[in-house]
Amino acid sequence: MADVAAPPPPTAVPVVPMEGVVAEAPAVPEVPAEPAEPEFTSETLYIQNLNEKIKIDVMKASLRGLFKSYGEVLDVVAHSNLRMRGQAFVSFTSADIAKKAMREVRGFPLYSKPMQISFAKSRSDAVVKRFDEGNYEAHKNARTQHKMTTRYTNPLKQKLKAKRLATEMDGAAAAPAPKRPNVQMPDEYLPPNKILFLQNLPETVTKEQLISMFSQYPNLYEVRLIPTKKDIAFVEFLDETSSGVAKDALHNYKLDGENKIKITFARK
Repeated sequence: MADVAAPPPPTAVPVVPMEGVVAEAPAVPEVPAEPAEPEFTSETLYIQNLNEKIKIDVMKASLRGLFKSYGEVLDVVAHSNLRMRGQAFVSFTSADIAKKAMREVRGFPLYSKPMQISFAKSRSDAVVKRFDEGNYEAHKNARTQHKMTTRYTNPLKQKLKAKRLATEMDGAAAAPAPKRPNVQMPDEYLPPNKILFLQNLPETVTKEQLISMFSQYPNLYEVRLIPTKKDIAFVEFLDETSSGVAKDALHNYKLDGENKIKITFARK
């Protein structure tokens, strides 16, 4: 019998969608999104670009006064050595308080220099003592060890790096920024001024009474009452030293025997 050739394989026929019927695209498997990394926060804020001309004790008191309105301030750490000059750490009782304070105070010109604020990379001694006292010794030993391993880091390089960051932040500050609450330096921490600002005066006080009280101190120049606001006044001396002496002596003095008058340096 003669060989019979096998029939050719069937050719593929393209599938044409019928009129009015939309062909569905093949389903693409969904790729699960990677979980976002949690935002790093801390109970302690690291502050840079502080005015190095201000004495350390004055700066610490100013920072405490500025931040206490956000919550309890556990500690303020600042040093005058070259490596830490112009820097400070402010510790709160929670990371939420620290976050709110950082958001609202960042860029505030403390003593004419805008503060750069970030979260500290490690817990402060004050925070560990308050919330994890059982591990305080281990924390202290680890911190001491870290200091020993980084002791010989070139402080000049650290200083230059901090200044470079300050320059970058100053440039960023020039760009439009979100509106934040207006934060003012508390009256108690204003820099020295030859003019004193008096508050909480009795409404019956007279200019002659104030002149008599402040003339006990040298270089009194002028006393000015505010006709529309009888509980405040300004007292001017010829120099800051004289006004400082009078301020220290008469602050909280009970002029009427009952209410203490508040005396601070006037805002320039």
